[in-house]
Amino acid sequence: MSQKNYAVIPAGGAGTRLWPRSRRSTPKHTLPLGQGGQPLLRDTYDRVRGLVDEVYVVTERVQQPIIQAVLPEVDAEHLIIEPQARGTTNAYGLAALTLHALDATGVMLAMASDHVVHGRPEVTRALRAALRAADFSDDLVAIGLKPRFPSTGLGYLHASRPGPARTRRVDRFIEKPDLKTARRFYKSSGYYWNVAWFAWRTRIFIDEMARHAPRHLAGLDKVVAARRAGDEAAAAQLYSHLPVEVIDRSVMEKTERLLLVPASFDWADIGNWAELGDRVHADSRGNSVEGEAVLVDTTGTLIFGDRRLVAGIGLEDMIIVDTEDALLVVPRSRAQDVRKVVDALKRARKTRYL
Repeated sequence: MSQKNYAVIPAGGAGTRLWPRSRRSTPKHTLPLGQGGQPLLRDTYDRVRGLVDEVYVVTERVQQPIIQAVLPEVDAEHLIIEPQARGTTNAYGLAALTLHALDATGVMLAMASDHVVHGRPEVTRALRAALRAADFSDDLVAIGLKPRFPSTGLGYLHASRPGPARTRRVDRFIEKPDLKTARRFYKSSGYYWNVAWFAWRTRIFIDEMARHAPRHLAGLDKVVAARRAGDEAAAAQLYSHLPVEVIDRSVMEKTERLLLVPASFDWADIGNWAELGDRVHADSRGNSVEGEAVLVDTTGTLIFGDRRLVAGIGLEDMIIVDTEDALLVVPRSRAQDVRKVVDALKRARKTRYL
């Protein structure tokens, strides 16, 4: 490849639907869900560090000590600090502007820090292909997975036409379809899950932000200028007023310069306890247990224990998550609503549990 390659790993937010394990002090990307029980952030870092010249982590200021505890080898020069979390458009935009100032010809690989991934050889092949395509084209590049089932919780990319360097040209994004549509996508060719792993030359990405997210880019230019002048307080104030939007909606869904690298590895963006339970081996009665448990007349139940035995009698399709200072009990069908507990704790100012 002709340019230097840089990986950017955004590691912010808390993953509120995985409360009470995911908290401010132990955000989702630090949970031991990676290979061999490693934190997800460590697993992500190890996945990319041999494929690029340098690895950067984007995180909000309050999480800097947490990030450095998981990745002590990442020095301050390789941390891109957000004053506060303001969505992936701003995180990736800040990273792209920062890297572009250092290397105007560089290729940036952007991938989430909190995905559960298996199949290292295929992952490596896909990442290298994405870097190569970004290097030798004037396009943004996404990695897409052939659907393993008709998911209604993921976005899809339709890429029916061939592109350069063994890629496919993306025709459109489709956000979280209904079940009937998802089944059609699953059975049809040319549809891929959007896993939100991207590659681009920083110049190309900044051009596309100027075209499709000009308010974000204008605000970020001011933030970077304030930092260059040494006024971190002004930078933080400017950053706090940036509009919040995910990169998929602000740029990727709108650009006409998007290629796709098809891939096939085991991947999951664990959004709630029910999804995580699907990846824990279930017994003959459909119960999945991590930790110690005694279950009587219980079926389809997920238990994550911590420091003590969990006993259940007559339970059906429940989730129990036990920690030192908080206990979650919720029907599997309501797993998405765990974030409401977090909202209620905020309203009640019970911040010691967040």
